[in-house]
Amino acid sequence: MPRVNQTAHGHWFPGPLPVRRVVASTVLMLAAAATASAQELAAEIQSRISRVEQGLSTRVVVKGGPDQKMSLATRMAFHEVPAVSIALINDGRIEWARAYGMLDTASQRPATPASLFQAGSVSKSISALGALRLVEQGRLSLDAPANGQLSSWKIPDNRFTRQSPVTLRGLLNHSAGMNVHGFHGYARGEPVPSLLQVLDGMAPADSEPVRVEATPGTEWRYSGGGYSVIQLMMTEAAGEPFPESMQAMVLGPLDMKDSTFDLTLPPAWEARAAIAHRSDGRPVPGGWHVYPESAAAALWTTPTDLARVVVDIQQMQSGKPGKVLSSAMAATMLSRGLGEYGLGWYVEEMGGGTSFAHSGGTEGFRSQLYGYTHTGQGVVVMTNSDSGAALIDEILVSVAAEYGWPEFQITEKVALESDPTTNAMLAGHYILAGKPAQVIAEGDRLYLQSDLFGNRPMQLFAESKTRFFLTAQDMTVEFQQAGGEKASGFSLKRGNNAYPATAAP
Repeated sequence: MPRVNQTAHGHWFPGPLPVRRVVASTVLMLAAAATASAQELAAEIQSRISRVEQGLSTRVVVKGGPDQKMSLATRMAFHEVPAVSIALINDGRIEWARAYGMLDTASQRPATPASLFQAGSVSKSISALGALRLVEQGRLSLDAPANGQLSSWKIPDNRFTRQSPVTLRGLLNHSAGMNVHGFHGYARGEPVPSLLQVLDGMAPADSEPVRVEATPGTEWRYSGGGYSVIQLMMTEAAGEPFPESMQAMVLGPLDMKDSTFDLTLPPAWEARAAIAHRSDGRPVPGGWHVYPESAAAALWTTPTDLARVVVDIQQMQSGKPGKVLSSAMAATMLSRGLGEYGLGWYVEEMGGGTSFAHSGGTEGFRSQLYGYTHTGQGVVVMTNSDSGAALIDEILVSVAAEYGWPEFQITEKVALESDPTTNAMLAGHYILAGKPAQVIAEGDRLYLQSDLFGNRPMQLFAESKTRFFLTAQDMTVEFQQAGGEKASGFSLKRGNNAYPATAAP
């Protein structure tokens, strides 16, 4: 279990103070008042930070159970997350940033707000900003066929593309019918494929060829492969390598000085980089994986830099000039297409505005960006562990409670008394989403363990003899059982999605 650094590294960001013309005799008085006001604001923000640090909770709790509020340090140790970094946006500005724990359990390097983490699929949101800027510059088209905007490689035509062509809009929205959900990356020192080798699934690429497997525009299917096509479109349209074009179009204008899409970090940056860790606390061999699928997964950054993106989008949506896109294009970006997705972002209409978000995960890293267009609020959380997602969810619950967010509220559920005999019939080995899972009976308690959610077993609470809920994550499990026989499988439901599991042979 990692040692958690109890002393956080961080800073707060004071807002602007009013400036007035005053006679010389009152200058010192006003300066003293401004200093007192700044000190009061700093104290108030520190109190908020402390309440966030002490207010973590699972999103679901058992009604009548003990108080679930827990400290960040305790939950980092429980989930075996060595480091977490947070940037909080309030009133349309970055209010504070803090980092906790260790970048590397071996060297015990402390995390700071300037520490670098892999952003995973949050890269897609940032890449989308670059693609849409190219659209506004007239160098790419949202709705013209993508193949007409590609030269060195073409999307292979098939029966699906004959019905409807792939477009940049469809690729950004994950509705172009493309395959390849995500990428595993490559250990440092291993051969890394070119983008064209990734697209055609040729060695040394470890992913299948990127192809159209459904009629474009007819269904939503998440596709990292589609974003690799976008990467090629952007590279050819910009006329320079992807990292350089993203630096010029997005990272530079947003003053994201601690961010890069380069596959190799300079030595000074590598010294600030977090080491990736498995869910059991072991470091990933080589420190981290390399992702030539840059637009989909390669961004190295900090929560503070990503928070600058949140603030810029909020400003654009309030009608102020954006640093990357026009307000009209930002509105297009945050308008839903198919699924719960706009162009590069998960979006949801809420009251007088929109929430926009994206999560990310590479080998040994998990991250989450969340913002609201109409309240000027948001948060970015980054971790260096495969089990970081559960911790991030608990942090969001605490942030939402402290800052009055409309989401991430705690839900109480009634748990029935568990039956040891029934539990024994449900226990066993299963295959869930293609990976091993285990249901474990320990007397009157039942647990689910799946590498999809980390190595730690999660307790199941009974709602009936076959239906259970979890508090570790907001999910339910419904077993298929006939009479007194062993369960043949179960369905795990998470949000609007259901994942079937079958008993292992």
